[in-house]
Amino acid sequence: MLKGRLGLESAKVPHKDRAGLLYLARGALTARDGTLAFLQGANAALAPGDYAIPLQGVSMVLLGPGSTVSHDALRLLAHARTALAAVGEDGVRLYTAPPLIPDRSGLARVQAQKWANDRSRLAIARRMYAWRLGEVLPHRSLDVLRGVEGARMKESYRLIAQQVGVEWRGRRYSRANPGAADLPNQALNHASSAVEAAAAIAVSATATIPQLGFIHEDPGQSFVLDIADLYRDSITIPWAFRAAKYVGDRPDADIERVTRRFVGNTLAHEQVIADMIERVKRLFDTNPA
Repeated sequence: MLKGRLGLESAKVPHKDRAGLLYLARGALTARDGTLAFLQGANAALAPGDYAIPLQGVSMVLLGPGSTVSHDALRLLAHARTALAAVGEDGVRLYTAPPLIPDRSGLARVQAQKWANDRSRLAIARRMYAWRLGEVLPHRSLDVLRGVEGARMKESYRLIAQQVGVEWRGRRYSRANPGAADLPNQALNHASSAVEAAAAIAVSATATIPQLGFIHEDPGQSFVLDIADLYRDSITIPWAFRAAKYVGDRPDADIERVTRRFVGNTLAHEQVIADMIERVKRLFDTNPA
């Protein structure tokens, strides 16, 4: 779900240019040919028939009584950043289930306090860099820390590519056409989005605030990206390059499917989301061990 940093899943039409709400009832919302379709049943204001839905032309689909929605339709809605709500007749009730989050706000309040103070915000960022790099760096400038981390990442790319046996020409991708990149870069895009999705689950489960990142600043999922980057060396890069090697030896294989399968299996077998949740808790522990 979370490919916004790479430009793979950002909505094509800004919400300010969309039509608003679309109410549908007594039918089936499905996916067909890469877009939404609604099979309208009887006893509704809309005449029975099979309708194409302007996926990115509306901001929210209101799904009324007597309706169903397919998994593929949910995937497309998420891709286009189009919201979906289950509502009562003519939208007079809202039935959509809330996110599954803890019933306490302790971590979120600590996060907000740490984020709002320049000194504690830098301290959290330095702790995250220490986890990633295996040492506490003496630098107290976030720009310097980013520079050190960037240099380490270039070396990690080179070393892991060499270990796996793939040719590495540097990190390159086009936001407008991510599929034009070479196999290692495509695999890195897909591996990154998979790990970011896991991080989003962890952030949601801990009821922390996605927008309040300590290393990333501008994206709406900044804290999600902070957490995902903790696993770049151990999961994202190695499994992306293994996927690129696998597909390079098997031209008929699909790089996105292979990468997601490799990363997904690792996330499950190594219980990465549970580890992410513990990392979030430790990050805001005022008396860390």
